[in-house]
Amino acid sequence: MTAVATHSAVPAAPVQRSEPRWVRPVLVLLLVATAALYLWDLSASGWANAFYSAAAQAGSQSWKALFFGSTDAANGITVDKTPAALWVMSLSARLFGVTAWSILVPQALMGVGSTWLLYATVRRTSGAAAGLLAGAVLTLTPAAALIFRFNNPDALLVLLLIAAAYCTVRAIEKASPRWLVFAGVAIGFGFLAKMLQAFLVLPAFALAYLVAAPIALGKRLLHLLAGLGAVVVSAGWYLAVVALWPAADRPYIGGSQNNSLLELTLGYNGFGRITGDETGSVGGSPGGGWGSTGLFRLFGSEMAGGIAWLLPAAVLGLGAGLWFTRYAPRTDRSRASLVLWGGWLIVTAAVFSFMGGIIHPYYTVALAPAIAALVGTAVVQLWRIRGNPTAVGLLSGGVALTTVTSYLLLDGSWQPWLAPTVLVLGLLAAIALFFVQHFGRIAAVLGLVVLLTGTGAYSLATAATPHSGAIPSAGPNTRQMFGGGGGGLLGTTLPGANLTALLRQSGDHRWAAATVGSNNAAGYQLGSGEPVLAVGGFNGTDPYPTLAQFEQYVRQGQIRYFLGDGMTMRRSGSGSDAAARIVQWVAENYRMTTVDGVTVYDLTA
Repeated sequence: MTAVATHSAVPAAPVQRSEPRWVRPVLVLLLVATAALYLWDLSASGWANAFYSAAAQAGSQSWKALFFGSTDAANGITVDKTPAALWVMSLSARLFGVTAWSILVPQALMGVGSTWLLYATVRRTSGAAAGLLAGAVLTLTPAAALIFRFNNPDALLVLLLIAAAYCTVRAIEKASPRWLVFAGVAIGFGFLAKMLQAFLVLPAFALAYLVAAPIALGKRLLHLLAGLGAVVVSAGWYLAVVALWPAADRPYIGGSQNNSLLELTLGYNGFGRITGDETGSVGGSPGGGWGSTGLFRLFGSEMAGGIAWLLPAAVLGLGAGLWFTRYAPRTDRSRASLVLWGGWLIVTAAVFSFMGGIIHPYYTVALAPAIAALVGTAVVQLWRIRGNPTAVGLLSGGVALTTVTSYLLLDGSWQPWLAPTVLVLGLLAAIALFFVQHFGRIAAVLGLVVLLTGTGAYSLATAATPHSGAIPSAGPNTRQMFGGGGGGLLGTTLPGANLTALLRQSGDHRWAAATVGSNNAAGYQLGSGEPVLAVGGFNGTDPYPTLAQFEQYVRQGQIRYFLGDGMTMRRSGSGSDAAARIVQWVAENYRMTTVDGVTVYDLTA
């Protein structure tokens, strides 16, 4: 428990003591409930993001495909990310076979691990109760309920960033360079999951250590340099290997225009996401772009359902925590944790709010750990000093703010009774907390119910809804809320029985078929189990293969069929036109037939 300096209302760093007996069973219950939520009916989403499922299938068949993250076992082209998340899925598929379960279960287990690690991290600075509440909030964040039941790289990214936060907290406690190096390694491997996004937490972690580590300033700076070195090494080794590997002996780097992983890192998946200048992007709307930018983007119709439920309360909790620790010693760990989680939230939210390039609603899962930690810390710390009128007012105000946010998000939802119920309960809880001396624990229980009802209901609806495609959204299967949470853009269709049989009987060829775009190729590959070349990569805008390369593949008998009758993805005017030229060449030189409604060209005829 945390000792409180009542004369200044400043919570001191918690003293490590034996925890109450109820902590361990509650933690076990939380983790079991998290596992149930993330594993329940998991196979309903099928291949989920077939783009990554096909790459995991390829990795289960070829070690080279696993290492590079190739979309096909013949190693034509890679996915447009670094492949750490695929390493996990591919190894699972190698062990248990290529099924929806073997590909999706690792993400669900990452979700359970994230909840446990967040509990352990918050517990060290704010106590077990705060850690349990933070874990519950993370589990019941809709964006988390979506991503930990899906196979995008964000699940591994979140797990690794929480692990880095835990290591940083441990490093701050005793000014440990070893733990700071561990944190750097975790962030570096986060880069291997989703590239530069992993680095958004670096300013917050560095500032927390620089402010609070109990050691001289010069040594703090040296320790931070060691941590930065760990980041560079753990992220950079893969960049170096790919750069040094002969290009002719590895797959083309998908998403790049020059077959360069460094270009992909700094361009399409790097600063291009900030500026919007992304060569090869297909744009986010008919006119291009990815939605309105600005301070309230996270509360807009696309983003809000996944993350906004407790965002105002987290900001309020951050401000309250910094106020009450304003007179604390420099090394106060409670304030250090606020700097860490608050910096994570502010920097990441600012980037998401103002970036002009590709952004999808599910990216907001990266905010969930910071929001959960700040809410758990603030609620418990304010409750401990509830004798202070300001603390009581903040508790009451936080519940009222969450009530209004939840009501606005739920108004007109798939369950019409839910919004007014939350509103009534929330107002009652806010009043009860304002008069907490009279209502005591009843007010606390009612307040916690209100905090978790809106986000929890939406998370349950998310888990109950199958999601597929490249751009899933949190929420129930309805078009009334945020554009319909159950759908997915850039989805994949599996081939019919006749086309599947045709591909399986394609003979001794490097690729059974080629088609434009990775999602099209993924469907044919997952259905047949045969490698399919994704012409032009994910968007059909990568310059691989060139027309000359494709003609050479055909002359050498490396591709049996070409599937499809043209570009099936919207072009933005940027990137390579190699795919369009290949489509035209095939149509002019080979006879077209139709199998199961799909245009087929036999390139050996």
